[in-house]
Amino acid sequence: MELAERIVKGDRRAVARAITLIENDSPEKHALLKALHAHTGKAYLVGITGSPGAGKSTLTAQLIFLLRKLGLNVGVIAVDPTSPFTGGAILGDRVRMNDHALDPGVFIRSMGTRGSLGGLARTTKEAVRVLDAYGADVILIETVGVGQSELDIMNVADTTVVVMNPTAGDHIQTMKAGIMEIADVFDINKADLPGADKTEREINNMLDLLHDLEWRPPVVRTTSRNPKSFQSLWEACSSHRSHLLKSGRWETKRKKRRQDEILGIIEDRIHRSIRQWMVQNHSWQQILSEVDAGKLDPYQVADQVLEWYNTTVSHPK
Repeated sequence: MELAERIVKGDRRAVARAITLIENDSPEKHALLKALHAHTGKAYLVGITGSPGAGKSTLTAQLIFLLRKLGLNVGVIAVDPTSPFTGGAILGDRVRMNDHALDPGVFIRSMGTRGSLGGLARTTKEAVRVLDAYGADVILIETVGVGQSELDIMNVADTTVVVMNPTAGDHIQTMKAGIMEIADVFDINKADLPGADKTEREINNMLDLLHDLEWRPPVVRTTSRNPKSFQSLWEACSSHRSHLLKSGRWETKRKKRRQDEILGIIEDRIHRSIRQWMVQNHSWQQILSEVDAGKLDPYQVADQVLEWYNTTVSHPK
C-alpha cells in the first residue's frame, strides 16, 4: 500500500493523512493498519495522565526537549476534549506545544475523545501504531484528564506517569481506589509551590500500605522553572522500562495489549453489525414499544438479537 510505504520511509504528510483516515474511520483504515503491522512494536510508549490543570502539556513539552537532546525521535498523541460542534479536539497541538511544531524529529497530533470515557480517544491505539511505524523512538500519550473510570492509559502505555500538583495531598486518600493505583511513576509537577513535601509524604504513605509491590513507583518532582528537573522524570521512566525488560513483564504487557486489541476489534465489528441490523429492521421500533409496555424485557430482546447474530452473521447459509 503506497500510503503505508510513505509512512515507513518517514513521510510526515503521509502520517498526518493516515491519522485523519483513522479518526474518520475510513474504509482504507484496515488495509493501512495491516500493511503497517510488521513495522510496529519498537517504540517506547509513555502515558502521561492526571487531573486537568496538573500541567501535563507543559510537562510533555519539557520531555520533548529532553528526548530530542538525547537524539530520540518523538511522537506525541495529545487527547483533548471534543468540540460539541465540530467533533474535533478543542485544544490544538500548535497552541500548546508550538516550540516543537517545526522540529522534523517530533510529530504531534491532537485527537478529540469523541465520546470515549476512558481519557483516550477510541482511535488512540491505532494512531500510536502509525507513529510507531513512522519511526518514533518514544511516543508520549497525554490523556484528557482523569477520573475514577478513566484508566485506559494503563492498557496502552508501557509506563504510566501520574502527574499531580503539590495541593493534591489532601485528596490522595480519596483517589486511592482509582487513578493512584495505575501509576508506574508519580510526578509532583509545579513542585516549587508550597505543599510539595506533604504531597510526596502522602504518596509514600499510601505506597507503604501496598505490600509485595513488584515495582514501587518512584516519586519525582518537576518544575518548569528548572528544566533539568525533568531529567529525573525520564530516568524514573527508563528505570521502569529496564524493570519490565528484566522481569519479563515487558513482553507480558505487550501480549495482553495485543489480545485486548483483537478483542476490541471483534467487539467493535459485532457492535456495528447489530446497530446496522437495528437501523434496517423495520420491526425494531415495535420491539422497543413492547419493552416499554412490559410485554418484553431487555434481556429477552438481547437474547433475540444475539440469536439473530449467531444464526445470520456468524453462521450464514
